[in-house]
Amino acid sequence: MASNDPRFSIGSVADVRAGAPAIDQGLRAFMLAVYNHMALGVAITGAVALGAFMMAVNQVDGQIVGLTAFGELIFRSPLKYVVMLAPLGVVLWMSFGAGRLSTSAARTLFYVYAALVGLSLSTIFLVYTGGSIARVFFVSAAAFGALSLYGYTTKRDLSAMGSFMMMGLFGLIIGSLVNLFLASSAFQFALTIGGVLIFAGLTAWDTQKLKSMYSSAYSPQEGEKLAIYGALDLYLDFINLFLMMLRLLGDRR
Repeated sequence: MASNDPRFSIGSVADVRAGAPAIDQGLRAFMLAVYNHMALGVAITGAVALGAFMMAVNQVDGQIVGLTAFGELIFRSPLKYVVMLAPLGVVLWMSFGAGRLSTSAARTLFYVYAALVGLSLSTIFLVYTGGSIARVFFVSAAAFGALSLYGYTTKRDLSAMGSFMMMGLFGLIIGSLVNLFLASSAFQFALTIGGVLIFAGLTAWDTQKLKSMYSSAYSPQEGEKLAIYGALDLYLDFINLFLMMLRLLGDRR
């Protein structure tokens, strides 16, 4: 299969060596596409979250004094459950329909998903101050960038760590469900610390995994589609890392 891939050379050893820079350039272009999709997704999420919050509240001198009709609709009416669950529905659609979706459909669904996540995350502005949200966002972005760079450059195989982090993720989900009934602040703090470590590890692992998956994309169309799904993985890592760090470092209203 690789011999049909225009990114790979065939023929003499010299030909292959001559083609190596092109392969490396192709990988860099692929990863750049992943990061571009992810960054646009994060930007859409942030813009929708902030816009929805501004439309949902009445403020006087920066203080929230009440909800608008829109705020009552998305924060207090039964529609709030639709807002909460809609992103899950879209990401499941993308995951289970990966083989059937066209590249353009996958791209559209990813951006729709990012917008829906933004709508559901508008509630963080009710809980945390805008300044602390911005501060934690930049701290999270710096941490994400360093972790992703490590995953991209390291020669160490992170597969074992990635499997361990996935098990930890399932444990985190189960622990969070249990704490809905326990309502223990100490347990929640432990879960948050664990969440930061888990999504930090997943960021590095997912980046390395994308590098290895790149060689399986045998056409520009498949490579572009893979870049969208790779962006989804890294987007989820970043958003969850940000939310965990916000719980630790955010200033509550």
